[in-house]
Amino acid sequence: MSDLVTGEAVPLELRLAKLPSRALALLLDALILAVTGLALLLVFAQVASAIDEALATALIIGGTVFLLVVIPTTIETLTRGKSVGKAAAGLRVVRDDGGPIRFRHALVRALAGVFADFVLTLGVGAMVCSLLNSRDKRIGDVLAGTVVIRERIPSTTAPPPVLDPRLAAWAASLELSRLPDRLAMAARSLLARAPQLAPEVRTRLAVDLANEVSALVSPPPPPGLQPWDYLAAVLAERRRRDTLRYGGPPAQQPPQQQPPAAPPAQPPAPSRTDGGFAPPS
Repeated sequence: MSDLVTGEAVPLELRLAKLPSRALALLLDALILAVTGLALLLVFAQVASAIDEALATALIIGGTVFLLVVIPTTIETLTRGKSVGKAAAGLRVVRDDGGPIRFRHALVRALAGVFADFVLTLGVGAMVCSLLNSRDKRIGDVLAGTVVIRERIPSTTAPPPVLDPRLAAWAASLELSRLPDRLAMAARSLLARAPQLAPEVRTRLAVDLANEVSALVSPPPPPGLQPWDYLAAVLAERRRRDTLRYGGPPAQQPPQQQPPAAPPAQPPAPSRTDGGFAPPS
């Protein structure tokens, strides 16, 4: 995950494309360009004997530019950041602020691909730059101000967290502005996977996450509240506020529709006196 900041100073959390997926997309694009180049070469072979040497040289240079610059630039501009390989791999090129790229971004990326990333350096430039950059950017991305993200994100079928009605008044008073999306997503993932985890692992992870969340959220949890119940309450309240903020109807969350995040036999995790959660002894 990476936080991209829009022009309105709104942080966006996006999944960055890693080197293996980008290499797969590049391989597919290279195969398509190779087939296209072969077709151009066959056409050139048919007319080479009827033209002079200067015109043949101009056609070779023009065909190379068309193949390596014009085609990639046109495709990425028209598709707002997708080549054929990126579309197959579920990737997209976006600006550093998360917006769609334009012609100039696609052109800079294509030119850098020829002179710095792939053709002249045989891919070494792109690989080294990607490994040294925290956002896995190649040289063309650095020069164009772009980044490649994963567009296909695995969906989850886990039901949303449910707020215990007895905690509604306390949850309504929570200050959630300091809770980052990354931590909230980690808590949501834990609640969804809790039935699949061993009891001791489930408890340890729930305690650690609940302590991280409680350090950023106030007021502290009520005495005796278990960490998985605390996480469910915080996430449910956060979801309710987000729904209201974006103009949607209040979420209906009947407790009967969601199984408990942890079995009843789960060993308890006692609360600490400072409002945090202590691991079971």
